[in-house]
Amino acid sequence: MRNRIIRRTGGKGGGLRLALLSSAPVIAGVVLALVPPPARAVPAFTDQTGQPCAACHVGGFGPELTPFGREFKLGGYTLRTKASIPLAAMAVASFTHTNKDQNPPPQYFAANNNFALDQASLFLAGGIGQHFGGFAQATYDGVARQFHWDNLDVRLVNTGQIMGKDLTYGISINNAPTVEDAWNTTPAWGFPYTSSTLAATPGASPLIDGALAQNVLGVVAYGWLDHHVYLAAGAYTSPAAGTLTWLGVDPTSPGDIHGLAPYGRIAYQLDAAGGTAEFGAYALKAEINPGRQSVIGYTDHYADLGLDASWQKALSSGDTLSLNMRYTHEESNLLASCALGLIGNGTTPVCAKTTLSEWRGAASYSWRGRIGVTLGGFVTNGSGNANLYAPTDVPDSNGVIGQVDYTPWGSGNSLLGPLVNLRVGVQYTAYGKFNGARFNYDGNGANASDNNTLRVFTWVAF
Repeated sequence: MRNRIIRRTGGKGGGLRLALLSSAPVIAGVVLALVPPPARAVPAFTDQTGQPCAACHVGGFGPELTPFGREFKLGGYTLRTKASIPLAAMAVASFTHTNKDQNPPPQYFAANNNFALDQASLFLAGGIGQHFGGFAQATYDGVARQFHWDNLDVRLVNTGQIMGKDLTYGISINNAPTVEDAWNTTPAWGFPYTSSTLAATPGASPLIDGALAQNVLGVVAYGWLDHHVYLAAGAYTSPAAGTLTWLGVDPTSPGDIHGLAPYGRIAYQLDAAGGTAEFGAYALKAEINPGRQSVIGYTDHYADLGLDASWQKALSSGDTLSLNMRYTHEESNLLASCALGLIGNGTTPVCAKTTLSEWRGAASYSWRGRIGVTLGGFVTNGSGNANLYAPTDVPDSNGVIGQVDYTPWGSGNSLLGPLVNLRVGVQYTAYGKFNGARFNYDGNGANASDNNTLRVFTWVAF
């Protein structure tokens, strides 16, 4: 299992960091005061725009966005046709079966064949005037049995022109790198769109793949030029440990950011082969104090660089074909973890220096906006390091994910009203390698296929 760590205050960027930290309790207070429980595909936006879920989301259910949905998000969630109540809710429940019983079993659950309320969420979501909008999500985690703040994306936007080209520009205050992104290629919104923590997953992944989600607060400035070119740049910092604890998040995982962690994103969208294509790149650099423990002169260093591409085509039949992929490469050196003796012997300067690469992709077909079929794949590999990966010494994992789902009311035709939506699905994950090996990856006889997982889920939003 790989340790994930972060860095502490001070140095350059201290003023911006202080501003972000001082605003965290205010933002969190608004979120939690107005949003007692939690949610995720947001019917409040349906009410606001007068459009069914299918207008913004492929298959009539979130989070995969259509080109119209991307414009709505980049425009700061401000498009509206009427006044509306900016509240929504969602819940996900599932049955999970793994190929072999889990040892030890998950806390509060059996070793196998578990039913669970994966999450229940409340959203505060909508636009105010022409320049301000966003959403804030609070969630009850039914597996961990605790409340916490979830995704946050609050925007201030405006429009103008540059060299005769339309420009939408603004800032996003959010709590996870890539959560502000409008494409379903980057980590925050990539496939699979729903999952459970009841089944084991590989231990190694790049920092940008969610390790900082809800543990940071950032400001990202962006521009959307001529509906083709997207540029974004910003930085993240760590709220105080007490603030994160109050928000239901473990402040020590992975740790706290030293100074600021810069983030950048570029994407180009164009018409291609009768559909809409996108090509882009993203980057994150962070120094972290592991578990919020500081060592003079040492931090854990991460540098993540990614490439992504997507293509989506709406067919004349009403069906939709979409392809999404990304590649992330990470260079890391966990110097503070070594100095603290958390890994290695604490004496070798490169005891945790390593590289990690990850490929993820998914192809999906939505029939009439109701029945969806998706096939995804993932490959993670990197340089060997006995201090980080035991007993195999390498982080290699790979597998495929298949999903079939049914969304009966994506066009807003529910008997319970246009704001009620439902998706039911079956998801299967099969592993070729797990934490470094196909067979006996843990030194105790466990095989990668033991973690193959069947998941049947229900996802409701209203």
